[in-house]
Amino acid sequence: MKKNNLLTISFIVLILALIYLPILMITAYSFTDADMIGQSGALSLTNYRVLFSEEDLRAMIINTILLSLVVAALSSILGTLGAIGAFYGSRRRRSAYTAMNQIPVVNADVVTGFSICVLLIAFFGMEKDTYIPLVLSLTTLCAPFCYLSVLPRMQQMDPMIYEAALDLFCKPTAAMFRVILPQLATSIASGFMLSVTLVLDDYFITTYTKPATFDTISTYVVNATRGSDTTIKTALWALSAVIFVIVLVVVVLINVFEKNENKEI
Repeated sequence: MKKNNLLTISFIVLILALIYLPILMITAYSFTDADMIGQSGALSLTNYRVLFSEEDLRAMIINTILLSLVVAALSSILGTLGAIGAFYGSRRRRSAYTAMNQIPVVNADVVTGFSICVLLIAFFGMEKDTYIPLVLSLTTLCAPFCYLSVLPRMQQMDPMIYEAALDLFCKPTAAMFRVILPQLATSIASGFMLSVTLVLDDYFITTYTKPATFDTISTYVVNATRGSDTTIKTALWALSAVIFVIVLVVVVLINVFEKNENKEI
């Protein structure tokens, strides 16, 4: 048993090291003036000054934040409504919804992006400059993950709590907003943050559907790494560190709130 425990702990440590060591290495180098990973350099905040002073970088970050918030809001609404409908529907309907929800999750991004591009732009004649293809395609990517975040939480709830609220003369809309949604708050927040992360990370769908002059973090990083300007490349180390810290803090806060919520229940 002790040998098995040692192997398990060693495997977990190895996996965590593979995940976090590269991020920690980039974070460490973001505080130096080195031009590339592996070079020695003195401590410096130059990368962070460039990150927040370079006009192109600022515009890219603002564009990405606005896009991610819009997509995350739409995805959270659609995913939550879908999970509620599946939960209170019949078993057959719930199985059908869950099966259909899995298709965008396991489907390749390049297929999703190209198909939506053909549908909206080639078939319906939409222009990329309207941003509608970009928002709809990213929402198609993110909404299923919000559904998967909310549905397990609903399955932990008492299925009769909604009917109980109605029996106590609560209107259906009020019961939904005052009884159901507050219990799903942390799951909705998790789906929202997951959608933000997916928008930050996605490259293929964004490339197919974005306007020509619009860049998100993923498309900007790919284009920047192909260039020769080392100042921009090293500033992206600082951007990676900032994103990692923000996501880490938000995830910790969500887990703390969820833990406190479970204690109250």
